[in-house]
Amino acid sequence: MVHVLSSRVLLRPSDPERSRDFYGRRLGLAVHREFGTGPERGTVYFLGGGFLELSGRAEASPAGSPDVRLWLQVEDAEAAREELTARGVEIVRPPVKEPWGLIEMWIEDPDGTPIVLVEVPKEHPLRYRPGI
Repeated sequence: MVHVLSSRVLLRPSDPERSRDFYGRRLGLAVHREFGTGPERGTVYFLGGGFLELSGRAEASPAGSPDVRLWLQVEDAEAAREELTARGVEIVRPPVKEPWGLIEMWIEDPDGTPIVLVEVPKEHPLRYRPGI
């Protein structure tokens, strides 16, 4: 088995400055590191146990691809909705308790990449497993 030391998701935004504004200012993600110079410099953000890297520039907006989506666990989906709305982030779908027990809210980045913000309720098996 490969011994993985770290991981990150790489996105190539169509407009790097707009995407840095979205992930850094609107979502409020903390910067892990930056590299390069100028408007197309790379920026790596903390994502809980992983990282999100914005680097380079896409030739065209990758919007509409169902192949990539971000899943971000938050403590409180309703509080996240209020905070993001105040920062001008459009909520695609407000927090809803799904049949599988998670509370999910949907947003999109400037290129249309779907982002699912997930709250794991205290009683959900991801937090609690009876008998263990």
